[in-house]
Order: sequence, then C-alpha cells, then structure tokens
Amino acid sequence: MKKIYSSHEENLNKKKVKLISFIAFLLGFSEAVFIYVMSSYFSLATGTENVGIFYTIAYVLVFFLFLNLHKFIKISGKANLLHFAILFKIIIITSLVLVEPSWFAVPLVILYILATSTQAVSMDIILESFSADKVSGRIRGLFLTLFNLGFLFGPMLSALLLEKFNFYGIFCFLLIYNSLIFVFALLTIRKVNDNFHRTLKIIGIIRKVFHKKNIMRIYYIAFVLDFFYALMVIYTPLHLRAIGFEWSQIGLIFTIMLLPFVLFQYPAGIYADKESGEKELLIFSIILMGLATLSIYFISSLNIVLWVSVLFITRIGAALIEILRDSYFYKKIDVYDVDVIDFFRTSKPVAYILATGISSIIILFMPLKAAFILVTIIVLSALFPALKLRDNKSEKELRRA
Repeated sequence: MKKIYSSHEENLNKKKVKLISFIAFLLGFSEAVFIYVMSSYFSLATGTENVGIFYTIAYVLVFFLFLNLHKFIKISGKANLLHFAILFKIIIITSLVLVEPSWFAVPLVILYILATSTQAVSMDIILESFSADKVSGRIRGLFLTLFNLGFLFGPMLSALLLEKFNFYGIFCFLLIYNSLIFVFALLTIRKVNDNFHRTLKIIGIIRKVFHKKNIMRIYYIAFVLDFFYALMVIYTPLHLRAIGFEWSQIGLIFTIMLLPFVLFQYPAGIYADKESGEKELLIFSIILMGLATLSIYFISSLNIVLWVSVLFITRIGAALIEILRDSYFYKKIDVYDVDVIDFFRTSKPVAYILATGISSIIILFMPLKAAFILVTIIVLSALFPALKLRDNKSEKELRRA
C-alpha cells in the first residue's frame, strides 16, 4: 500500500478502489431497475399522480439518519454498515414480492429508499478510506462512471419486466440480484479503516461545516443537483406517460439519456485533476443543465429523437456537475471526516424534501410540467456559489507555481 503525504492523512489503495468501483457498478444497475418506475408504483398503489409527499416522508427520515450515521459507523464499522444496508434492502424487497401494490406497500418503498441511501453513503465513506487528493478526480470519476454504467442498463430492463410481469417481476429480479451482491460484498469488503475524528453532536457538525465556506458552497451545488434529480426522476416518466409514450419507448429514451454519465465523467475527473480544477467546468455545466431543463416545459411532441436529444443534454450537465462536485469536496476533507461526509450527503434528502414538498403544492394548481420551470430556477441559482468557489489547484497549475 502506498502512503500519500498531504495536508491531511490519506491512504491510496488502487486495488480496493477498483473493487469498490465494481461493486458500485453492481449496485448502480440494481438501483436503476426500480428508481425510474418508483413514482409509477406509488401512483398505482395510491391512485394519485401527486406522489411527491411519499418522497418527502422518505427523505425526512433519510436526512435525520444521515446526521446520525457516524454514530452507527462508530458502533458497527464502515464495512458492516454497507452489509447491513444491503441485507435490510433484501428484506424489504422480499416483502414487496409478497404484497400487491397498495397503501400497505407504500411504507415498504419508503424503507427501500432509506436502505439504498444508507448503502450509497457507506460506499462513499469506504471509498474515501482508500483515496488520495491528487487523484481524487480520477478515483471519483472511475467510481461514478462504473456506477452509472450499471445504472445505464436498468431503465430498459425495468420497462421490459414491467410490460411482461408487472412490478412483481421487477421485485423478483431485485431479490435474486441483491442477494448475490450481498454475498459478494460480504466476502470482499471486510477490513476498512474505521478510525475518524471524535463524534460531534448534530449542532456541532453543522457549526463545523458552516465555518468552511467553500464546503458550504459546494454543498449548495450538490443540493441543486439532487433537487434536479428528485423532480426529473419523479416527474419525467409521469410526464412522458401522460403525453402518450409507452414504457418500452421510455426505457429506450432513458437508456440513451444516461450515456453522458458513462462517457464524460471519467475524462472530466482527469481534466479537473490535471488541467483546470473544477470551478470553470462547474459554471459551464450549470448553465447547460439549466437551459436544457427549461426547454422541456415547451415540448409536447411524441418525437423520440427530440426527447432523447433534450434529456441527453440535461444529463451532460448533470454528469459533469456530479463528478466535479465530488472531486472538489473530497479534496477538502480526509478519511477521518466521516461526520462531514455524512453532512455533505444530506444534500440529497434536503433536496428531495424541498423538491417534492414544493412541487406537490405547485401541481395542485398548475399542470405537471410546471415542475420543470421550478427545476430550472433552482438549477440556475447554483451559479452564485459556483462563481465564488475557491478553485482547487490542478497538477498543471501546481507545476507553474
């Protein structure tokens, strides 16, 4: 194992990074099979299209869990937290196999969101245990690229399973697949550095983070990206179904839409490490994603090529923001800052709580597509913190210094 000395303590282990990234690929595929049809499941189970409230409840629980997650890690360890999250998810999926879509199934799906969210953060924390700042963009780029490569194949499979076997087929597949992932993770992820700075109370963590202005700025950008994901994942499939697309067509659209996450994230991570830092690309990506999202409001066509093109452009922006967000943030912290990582990942539950809560109210009085105007406004607001970010020095800039 090679030791990297920096302003804080790090351990770079390339074999572990590749292993964790491969598991991310497996988990990405698993998540994608259900996530894009989850809003339709809520709608089928409850008889309403205004399903935002269920996501709001789920992410309120996720938010409080994340703020206290470092306490569970201190007791169980980082690897065991991942194992428990996957096992808990398997138990929930088993229950969903046994029940019909109904109000009784709604709490189970909420618990499923809780399990997958915990699983994602535990993977982040484990990966940071084997990372180093100077290659953070490359490590995070590899991790996200493989995760999203797995994610790429999910929508098409879920559309096929849904048309042939309904949601029962989706849950049966997820049960078998996640059981295999659990066994693999149990055998391969065992020894992880479980040391971290002393446990702070929630108020202490918030104070600690608020004193770091650039962490708060990148946190807001992370919040905006998660706000985008929240409403696009929920309302894009509902909107496409409402204007007349079949599930098979939606599966094709979403599969092509997700290609930027596979094509651009790893190269962007390398570019940020070697050439420019993250700031300039972040600003460009925010503008691109915001304008492309705005155009969705004005499209009512059933032209698949048009929808693929627009959604593809939104995901170019999202893919770049995602890798640059992680690359920037993880260069500012180290392996012991578990509480800061937990806080940073609360951007997702906070975004989902606000996005689903606000959109649920808006949709009571306006058409469903008004959600895309809301997303555009929030996305473009990220320009303010992005412009004020203190950029990380790239390898090229460090050589010049």
